[in-house]
Amino acid sequence: MNAITKNEAAQLDAPLINFLLNGRDVLGRATETLIEIAKREGVEIPHLCYMKGLDAVGNCRSCMVEIAGERVLAPSCCRAPTAGMKVSTDSERALRSQKLVLELLLSDMPETAYTRHNEVDAWARKLGVGKPRFEAREQVAHDLSHPAIAVNLDACIQCTRCLRACRDEQVNDVIGLAFRGDQAKIVFDMDDAMGASTCVACGECVQACPTGALMPAREAALAVPDKQVASVCPYCGVGCQLTYKVKDDKILLWKAVTARPTTGGCASRAATASTTRTIRSA
Repeated sequence: MNAITKNEAAQLDAPLINFLLNGRDVLGRATETLIEIAKREGVEIPHLCYMKGLDAVGNCRSCMVEIAGERVLAPSCCRAPTAGMKVSTDSERALRSQKLVLELLLSDMPETAYTRHNEVDAWARKLGVGKPRFEAREQVAHDLSHPAIAVNLDACIQCTRCLRACRDEQVNDVIGLAFRGDQAKIVFDMDDAMGASTCVACGECVQACPTGALMPAREAALAVPDKQVASVCPYCGVGCQLTYKVKDDKILLWKAVTARPTTGGCASRAATASTTRTIRSA
């Protein structure tokens, strides 16, 4: 059982605040964000750069909500509630903004799928966003130099989840966001090929990526597994839990389980995201 941290204890001690969410009275703490409270209350808000466990940055703007009396929409992943606040996640203005952001991002998505769980596609379907009206951006070359991780920046939405996972969770600081404007892109070290960078193949960035821009090499994530096998990472004695995706008695890939003994990300250097090994039969 995990010990509670000082930060978590402080959040529990924060006062409860009453406010309106889509016309309904709800309670939340001053240390919580609107998107966290909405999720607890069963209200879905589109989000792409937000991921539980990572610092909120509010750069994708897909989670915008309307707050009564305020001129501009607010990113729900970065906004805390105040007493008497009136928040609308499904007003005409908020929905129009959410849909437009998703349409713009959808227009840049490549026709080739790199993952079976593209979050841009999923949210676009939920909000009824159809074929984009906008031209696609210029496509970029793939980086397949790494033995474990494929880099498909044509699917990158620059949400920086991979950057925060690498820098803040793993403290490797390999991934960065470089350049400006329409030239901005995710880079590894000094804009090196990923295979030539200091990446240690922990796979944390792959688990954080919402679109398949960073995926297990050799399209391992596209195969539909026959079963899932719960296991423990063999790298050290901490005991991080893993789930192996298995097909034809071979491991396609693994994913770290959220409820694991460690409080941060999985630090395994022994397994890589594209491991393919035969499982011994019991």
